[in-house]
Amino acid sequence: MVELPSLRDLLDAGVHFGHKTSRWYPKMAPYIFTSKSGVHVINLEKTAEKTAEAVAFIRKEAEAGKIMVFVGTKKQSGEIIKQAAIKCGMPYVNNRWLGGAITNFEMIKSAAKKLKKQKEELENEENSELNKSELSKMRKDAIRGEKFLGGLVGLERKPDILVLFDAHDETNALKEAIVANMPIVALVDTNANPELITYPIPANDDATKSVSLFANLFADVIIEARAKSAKVAAK
Repeated sequence: MVELPSLRDLLDAGVHFGHKTSRWYPKMAPYIFTSKSGVHVINLEKTAEKTAEAVAFIRKEAEAGKIMVFVGTKKQSGEIIKQAAIKCGMPYVNNRWLGGAITNFEMIKSAAKKLKKQKEELENEENSELNKSELSKMRKDAIRGEKFLGGLVGLERKPDILVLFDAHDETNALKEAIVANMPIVALVDTNANPELITYPIPANDDATKSVSLFANLFADVIIEARAKSAKVAAK
């Protein structure tokens, strides 16, 4: 079974570093250990406790075949989130959240299908009936589409769970999930409201080591859970 990170693992990844005390969200008080040099320090025992709860939920839902969309659009962590999602076969958004990705999923699904067709056309452009100008325009459209929709190509139904790697900045995704009554797992730094999240994990959401630790933990748990489910189904 995938092991949960130890307190040392969390410490080494810088999970305990919060934001400046002037930027804190008061409802994060139960998860703050102290402050040092004007910066809040997260209580890693609380982080470990909440991580265990979130992982248990992810494991159970993955075994049930639920779809979880990984979302994190910060420049420094976008590639980490993309690779973790690809590793476990989950959709992702790592550039910019497109409005309606949850609340108007059919529109997003249609745009993703269009992108898929464009990519297939360009991969076989020597046999295409389009002229060079048309292919050039399609290539530009596909490059832009890949940036915003690439992680959603092939997604046939609306995700069941939102996995956020920044509860403070990813407000559009968060609002849509709340409207859709969708469960949310999220890293919650000291400047965010944990009460909006179904499974909040108090953690540094800026450091790449911290984001990588959680992204890969979730991915590994999903892989393990799906393998278990497949094994049961095969019997």
